[in-house]
Amino acid sequence: MKKDVHWIDAKLVFIQTKIKENIKVHGNLFPEPASVHLNYKFGENVSWTPSFWTGMMWLSYELTGEAIYRQVIEAHLESFNQRLKLDIEMDNHDIGFYFSLSHIPEYRLNHASDSRKIIVAAADKLVVRYLDVAGIIQAWGDPDDSENRGRIIIDCNMNLCLLYEAYQITGDRSYYDKAYAHIKNAQKYLVREDNSTHHTYYFDSETGEPLRGTTAQGYSDSSCWSRGQAWAVYGFALNYLYTDDESLLETALANADYFLRYLPEDDVPYWDLYFTSGDEYRDTSAGSILACGLLELAKHLPITDERRSQYEETAYSIVRSLSEHYTTEGEAVNGFVKHAVYSIPNDLGIDECCLWGDYYYYEALVRLRKVWKPYW
Repeated sequence: MKKDVHWIDAKLVFIQTKIKENIKVHGNLFPEPASVHLNYKFGENVSWTPSFWTGMMWLSYELTGEAIYRQVIEAHLESFNQRLKLDIEMDNHDIGFYFSLSHIPEYRLNHASDSRKIIVAAADKLVVRYLDVAGIIQAWGDPDDSENRGRIIIDCNMNLCLLYEAYQITGDRSYYDKAYAHIKNAQKYLVREDNSTHHTYYFDSETGEPLRGTTAQGYSDSSCWSRGQAWAVYGFALNYLYTDDESLLETALANADYFLRYLPEDDVPYWDLYFTSGDEYRDTSAGSILACGLLELAKHLPITDERRSQYEETAYSIVRSLSEHYTTEGEAVNGFVKHAVYSIPNDLGIDECCLWGDYYYYEALVRLRKVWKPYW
């Protein structure tokens, strides 16, 4: 795929400039998950999203080598270490997000022995959530949480990378086996016959019996939440990377093809794929995740496979559209990519900047610009 890199370089500079502006004002603090009027409030390392800010530091440091990013990274590494030690909001599957964008890059890029130990300790915390009888990692809440007992969500596809990393570090097969059991159940129960996805699925926590698919953030239980479908594309592709299970690659491809059928004319999806036109909210964060997933998928296809060039070109088109029409460039705000959605049913972060959306937009630009080894 031929691509004009000049606009990509300009957008990378835009992001790095805005990151530095935020560091100057907020130091080592973390943005909240979503902006308010396109401005993030900054605070402590809580909620499920802070590592996306750390991930943006890592991307910046890899691209530029500038000390300002490394200084923040070092503070963040210690913050995540303390979060693990003090058990701060660790009763969820997002432990994978926390450490995939903080200590895993430190271990892979710098061979840091401290990060090696922390990755394994974090994986140990994550596998506590594994329900043997069902072969799943419960997404939210403790085992006695009546609302979330036996519940998985499509987002967890991304979090399993922490367990694969712990297996590679220790040689302990149990990390791999639990991750693989979960992704196979996600493949079997979260993916519908038409290759759309449920956001969540319930299993009986006592018997392991599969119960029902539902949504938490989509339009309805029977619709396809766009960010969830993007997690499916990217997540199944990454699990294929670790397992060599060709069926996972085929599932990711089928999820991608389903998503592409519902992209609107400018290639930036609505918040749920039930909508393809009209005045409904877009979700630029879903578009950014999808672009990264398509570029990851393309790497695993033969050059002769026409889907390879299709996915690369679509990812390029999504990122170009985001860059031209959806960023905050020229506005006096501290967010990056507008028109994202956190959760419409919960009235959170609607038509705002969302931290993960900003991160994946940045990752997609990096993927388009250079050969890049994922942190996932």
